[in-house]
Amino acid sequence: MADITRRLGWRHLRGAPTAHVRHHRGTRLLHDGPGLSFWFRALTAAISEVPVDDRELAMTFHARTSDFQDVAVQATVTYRISDPAVAAARLDFSIDPDSGAWRAAPLEQLGTLLTETAQQHALDVLSRTPLSAALVDGVTAVRERIAQGLASEPRLPATGIEVVAVRVVALRPEPEVERALRTPAREQIQQEADRATYERRAVAVERERAIAENELASQIELARREEQLVDQRGTNTRREAEEHAAADAVRAGAEAARTVRLADAEAARTVRLAEAEATRSVRLAKAEAEGAREVGEARAQAQAAWLRVHGDVDVATLNALTGTRLAENLPRIDSVTISPDVLTGLLTRLGTRE
Repeated sequence: MADITRRLGWRHLRGAPTAHVRHHRGTRLLHDGPGLSFWFRALTAAISEVPVDDRELAMTFHARTSDFQDVAVQATVTYRISDPAVAAARLDFSIDPDSGAWRAAPLEQLGTLLTETAQQHALDVLSRTPLSAALVDGVTAVRERIAQGLASEPRLPATGIEVVAVRVVALRPEPEVERALRTPAREQIQQEADRATYERRAVAVERERAIAENELASQIELARREEQLVDQRGTNTRREAEEHAAADAVRAGAEAARTVRLADAEAARTVRLAEAEATRSVRLAKAEAEGAREVGEARAQAQAAWLRVHGDVDVATLNALTGTRLAENLPRIDSVTISPDVLTGLLTRLGTRE
């Protein structure tokens, strides 16, 4: 849409680079070209704005195949207006001098023309094609047929339109038919998936079996090595016991020999001590016997002398000596009480002795 501003009864138009503007005043063409900018009077100006950029036209229409199945065709046609003068003469591209908007809908007319032309050629090719072939190769066939039909359509060049490209996005049957057609493929895909799952499970089972066999072989090898280790340990233990027994036997022999030597030495020393003790005992016995004999003889001589001495002493003296000896053997006497009778008798005896 053109950009139009107002100034004191005049209008100023500023066009876009992709818009071809044609300005007429009466029968004279004053301005003609893309991206123009000029002043004009609204009452005397007739202005057309024709877009010259590439346009995308999306279209969707239904068709019927040779086996009477409905299909939906989605396509896109890229076009542009190659001759703005012809297009402006054939279609109403005039704009309002105050707002710059189109007075009519020229692009809708172009869309209707392109859609109907493309649909006619698509129906022509699909009506002779069964549904299965249309779903497999129908997109390419429809695209080529639409491109050829639009290129050979005389109304398009006469309107100043050039078709740039044609694309067919999709060609689909009705939902029920599509589901029915998908079922075998889905079944096949499911079978392939199941087969792949079974194969994967079989491979997994085989791998698990191989792993189990490897583990079992490893356990067997480990048990065999443990048995060898136990045998080796038994051999080592037996050899160590034999070596210990031999060492103990050597130590026992050495200890027995040392004990025998010690016992012999102890016995010899004991014999020597016994002989010395016996000799000393004999000597002591002889000395004691000799001393006892001498002591006895001395005692006998002393007793004989004592008897000889006491034999010459009278009885009163002996009694006195007996009392003295008795007094020596009695316990300590702190005081003695003498009666008058005893004192009188003693004094009498002492007086008589004198």
